[in-house]
Amino acid sequence: MKISEPAEEILEKMWVFLEDEDDKLIPVNEYDKDALRELESLMLIEYEGDKVQLTSEGFEESKKIIRRHRLAEKLLHDVLGMSGEDMETAACNFEHIMEGGVEDSICTVLFHPEECPHGNPIPPCECLEEARKSAAEVKKVLEKSILPLTKLKNGQSGKIVYIKSAKRENLDTVLAMGLLPGRKVEVIRTSPSHVFQMEHTQIAVDREIAESIYIGELN
Repeated sequence: MKISEPAEEILEKMWVFLEDEDDKLIPVNEYDKDALRELESLMLIEYEGDKVQLTSEGFEESKKIIRRHRLAEKLLHDVLGMSGEDMETAACNFEHIMEGGVEDSICTVLFHPEECPHGNPIPPCECLEEARKSAAEVKKVLEKSILPLTKLKNGQSGKIVYIKSAKRENLDTVLAMGLLPGRKVEVIRTSPSHVFQMEHTQIAVDREIAESIYIGELN
């Protein structure tokens, strides 16, 4: 949808009004009349008396505009070190030339920020949902490919990836045994204690220690 810059500015102001006020009817006496007529003709606003409210299409369009503006602010502030009126002026110009997937690319570069430099919320979009899905998929893959030693069966082998324990004494015990990331182990027995082969040495540990040793590259 092609909207003039004055009309976009009005939609942006309406969004801010709705954030600040508990009233969906917005006073528009000081707004550009031509831009208001444009928004009405596009069915993005509708009048109720001398005030207007956003239609559902207008609400979505306002959300896109405010998202572009606040992402622009975030980019200019975090990457270029701008602030104050300089940042605001540049963001106002930048938001109108963002097209296609530019805003999503900026959002990704900035690691999907939730707030602009002023602390105002940046409306999320599909790119954030996609990032969350990707993170969830990566987590699933890691959970399947890296397991605590207690999850391995007799005869199964792999390499130590990392050690994780809240108890310092457990970490000291593991390190004293020479159980370091990259070393290959093969499970010999899982009960009553966990026994595994590491190079030429057989090592037995209790369940709590075994749960702190994470194995990858499983065979």
